[in-house]
Amino acid sequence: MSRNRRLGLVALVIAVAVGAFVIAKPGSQDEQRQPTRSPARTTSTQTTIGSARATEPEQPPVARVVIRAGKPVGGVRSIEVETGDQVRLEVSADSTQQLHLHGYDIDRTAMPGKPASFRFKADAEGQFELESHSAEHAGLEPMMARLVVRPS
Repeated sequence: MSRNRRLGLVALVIAVAVGAFVIAKPGSQDEQRQPTRSPARTTSTQTTIGSARATEPEQPPVARVVIRAGKPVGGVRSIEVETGDQVRLEVSADSTQQLHLHGYDIDRTAMPGKPASFRFKADAEGQFELESHSAEHAGLEPMMARLVVRPS
């Protein structure tokens, strides 16, 4: 048998093996067609390790607020989530800002080069103000963002 025929035969065997693996892989078609939840909600991805499946939670999207000269860039924005969502909020500032999220009573400090990170479960419905006490002490409008938590 010539070298080219042997290589062709090996390529054919590999193609058949890959096709058989794809057709016979674990999991039903129903599992593969399940809808995922919206990005604002907690979702999961499945990782196949050998023949076992592990479920890993995805990180919720990050809402970002930027403060320059004591004011939110682009104005005060509303961040909307549903009850039960995991909230991730990052606040960057060009000067030190003492931040407080009303209703959840979370305090953080943002400094130049070191954003403040808020991470929590939205378990209280309503509208909640994210304020900068530093801006307030400087005589500026303290509200930097509004968190709106709607019923799920």
